[in-house]
Amino acid sequence: MSRRLGLIVNPVAGLGGRVGLKGTDGRETVRRALELGALPVAPARAERALARLDRHRDVVTVVAAADAMGGDAALEHGFETEVVAGGRSDETTAEDTRAAAAEMERRAVDLILYAGGDGTTRDIVDAVGTRVPVLGIPTGVKMHSGVFATSPEAAGDLAVSHLTAPSPELREAEVMDVDEEALRVGRMSARLYGVASVPQDRVRVQAPKAASRQGDTALDALCGELAAEAATGLTLFGPGTTTQRILARLGVDGTPLGIDAVDDGRLVGRDLGEAELLELLAGRSGRILVSVVGGQGYVLGRGNQQLSPEVIRLAGVDHLVVVASLEKLLALDPPRLLVDTGDPELDRELSGYRRVRVGPNHSVVFPVAA
Repeated sequence: MSRRLGLIVNPVAGLGGRVGLKGTDGRETVRRALELGALPVAPARAERALARLDRHRDVVTVVAAADAMGGDAALEHGFETEVVAGGRSDETTAEDTRAAAAEMERRAVDLILYAGGDGTTRDIVDAVGTRVPVLGIPTGVKMHSGVFATSPEAAGDLAVSHLTAPSPELREAEVMDVDEEALRVGRMSARLYGVASVPQDRVRVQAPKAASRQGDTALDALCGELAAEAATGLTLFGPGTTTQRILARLGVDGTPLGIDAVDDGRLVGRDLGEAELLELLAGRSGRILVSVVGGQGYVLGRGNQQLSPEVIRLAGVDHLVVVASLEKLLALDPPRLLVDTGDPELDRELSGYRRVRVGPNHSVVFPVAA
């Protein structure tokens, strides 16, 4: 029996990640990202997911939004494709996404697979609520909702499982969204927007982001130890409350949601994009210090896309330092860290087991998966 897959690609999702814009909601932000040299990432990530469905072309009909919003990719992969109009504007908008999702519900798709971030999720849920199962190909800058697969490949594999199962299991997942304007001035303002129906799979679907807890004395002592280490050499600090505590020990006013650079204990770059990081690393060594996203376990690929594969390789994979409280690690379910750099080869290189610093002179070895 043929199954029907809805496909929506938000062409501008994730566009602002490498240039440090914290998101791409709104046309002005999209234009700014392009001016800074940003390149689209959504089409390639959608392609990676669709490639996992290629062997099932004979049993899957794709109902896709027009042109760059999914139709082009579905036709290129040879799927039997029904193209639906997503809106009337020349530039894709949130209304295009909502219109396409509503039409997919009318055409009785079994699952909407979409490439986007939290904003795209919100638009789709606006249109279909929990009446149609959805699954996100992780593509945005901010992805706090529990609706995204852990990688494009996981999204494609899970879509296959859902479409071929006699009675696929579903669960309700939180849809979160944040105020991008607040993010750009270093203030986190997130709220629960609603719920979506997603395939039940605790391994291939990420959990929603969990709030960080303060007051860990071991972590506080570790921050002092790491600050002393950062007093010599070049260190790139990823976003998060933990890295901010280390910077505070150095007397540095960092960017809670950006990438900062410290050289010999002195701030040499604040809220940097990929190009600026590559320039800093040219001809010299440096370390990258990142924390763990609570509840999800991501160390790369969620909110720190400025640390691109090129930046990571130039610094050196062995110079990646992961720091987290032991409590945060033990709360992860399943117990693993995740990487999603955008480069599958680098993700495989980073996978395996890695030391995570949890206290002064104290590390634990933790599994890392792509």
